[in-house]
Amino acid sequence: MQQIFLLRLPGLRQLLGYQKSWLRGDILAGVTVAAYLIPQCMAYGELVGVPPVVGLWTILPAMFMYALFGSSRQLSVGPESTTAVMTATTIAPLLLADGSNYGVLAATLAILVGAICGVGYVAKLGFLANLLSKPILVGYMAGVALIMIAGQLGKISGVSISGITVFDQVSQFIQQLDRVQPITLILAGLVLVFLFAIGHFFPKAPAPLLAVLIGTAAVAIFGLQGHDVAVVGAIPAGLPRFIIPSLPTQLPALLASALGIAIVGYSDNVLTARCFAARHHDKIDANQELLALGLANLGAGLMQGFPVSSSGSRTVIGDNLGSKTQLFSLVAMGVVIAVLLWLRPVLSLFPKAALGAIVIFAAFKLIEIPEFTRLYRFRRSEFLLAIITTFGVLVTDILVGVAIAVGLSVIELLSRLAHPHDAVQGTVPNLPGLHDVNDWEGATTIPGLVIYRYDAPLCFANAEDFKCRALRSIDLEVTPVEWFVLNTEAIAEIDITAMDMLEELSDELAARGITFAMARVKQDLYTQLKRSPLLKKITEDRIYLTLHTMIIGFKDR
Repeated sequence: MQQIFLLRLPGLRQLLGYQKSWLRGDILAGVTVAAYLIPQCMAYGELVGVPPVVGLWTILPAMFMYALFGSSRQLSVGPESTTAVMTATTIAPLLLADGSNYGVLAATLAILVGAICGVGYVAKLGFLANLLSKPILVGYMAGVALIMIAGQLGKISGVSISGITVFDQVSQFIQQLDRVQPITLILAGLVLVFLFAIGHFFPKAPAPLLAVLIGTAAVAIFGLQGHDVAVVGAIPAGLPRFIIPSLPTQLPALLASALGIAIVGYSDNVLTARCFAARHHDKIDANQELLALGLANLGAGLMQGFPVSSSGSRTVIGDNLGSKTQLFSLVAMGVVIAVLLWLRPVLSLFPKAALGAIVIFAAFKLIEIPEFTRLYRFRRSEFLLAIITTFGVLVTDILVGVAIAVGLSVIELLSRLAHPHDAVQGTVPNLPGLHDVNDWEGATTIPGLVIYRYDAPLCFANAEDFKCRALRSIDLEVTPVEWFVLNTEAIAEIDITAMDMLEELSDELAARGITFAMARVKQDLYTQLKRSPLLKKITEDRIYLTLHTMIIGFKDR
């Protein structure tokens, strides 16, 4: 019973097996992430249309629930830009038609997102995450990194940028170069140089935390706030209360939007979690992520918050500082609580330019040029898929970009299934066994015998391709063919379309005086053959478990 309980709480399982050597990294990561998320989440609250402090309220239940139920050690869950924008665009049109306020609608939306993720968990829809291949992960993270960098241009320059897309933000930044605040830009540049220098010469040092502290000290000592250097400013006090929001009359419209937010949030969660898990040779449970995200959103909604997802910027900051478990999220949550109760004046002087530089520094680490190079060398089609994913995320949005990439990867997979590798097998001098005659010099087929291997399951997508290539292999033989043997080592199952095709092939071979046989037939395939007329046509005597016994049967024909 206890084991089943812990399986549902992978985060708690990590904490129960905690190692002391992890503590320094988790604490540093937690404090630094908290320093970044406080102004960030307040900004997301303002973006949604609720008081900025609601952004801090939202982070508390989200972090706590994910720390217990999440399967990723590195992921930071809470308010995030994409879901915040989607929430704002959902709620704004409903206010005129509904008596509720922003807070009620946002909290209800979070609860609906949580419920949808919970239904997905019960239905075990996490398998859909398997459609996200390595090229998609590499391209996605590069696209997210560019989005993160573009989103900080206003903070590091002191100009006002209202664009949502990367191209809008870059365009607005270029158009306002004459309005750039020199001191703000210099401060951000110095922080960025400091981060790269510390990261290169002292990789284990808590560079982002040091950068924030130095930036804060610079603001206080040199009075930079009076020179147009923006700071976090006053942080309101108070903790959230548990409230069950009343159901608004616009529930159907909210439900439709909640489905979209759930899809975007889950895609973001799984993609980011898998990227960081791969870096640490770890694994995540895609279905468990549905449960964790669902509970995080339910908690946020019941604590007067709004929909949440994972934050790539906070995740990479924590990872750079050596986070090992979700204890770093609990530390960050503790800092936020302390800030809400006691430490608000200390953090009010945090320069936004320094925070922007930290995000840019973190984003550069997400663009894995060596991985793009490796994909290019391995298979050009997968490199192209990564590039398309990156541009899809930038040009459309995260969900559409990933959907395009998934669609292309499925098309590529189907193309390989529809026209897979095949081989005619024969003998090679001084080499035991049977081999592809095209791979070895001096390889020859056994006179009168064609052993044909098709390296994919037989189905409707490749039935005609198989038949044409099988008959061509017979036509290319110089010696008259007496037996055609299908090596089924790569064929574990077969559908009705392919079964009908095999019957047609058997009849065609019989008309040409050629015996049709099958070798290396697995039990699952044999069970399917028994349900069809094909087995009666070729008889069980021509079904062989091994190639060796088949060759003996051919010689004894």
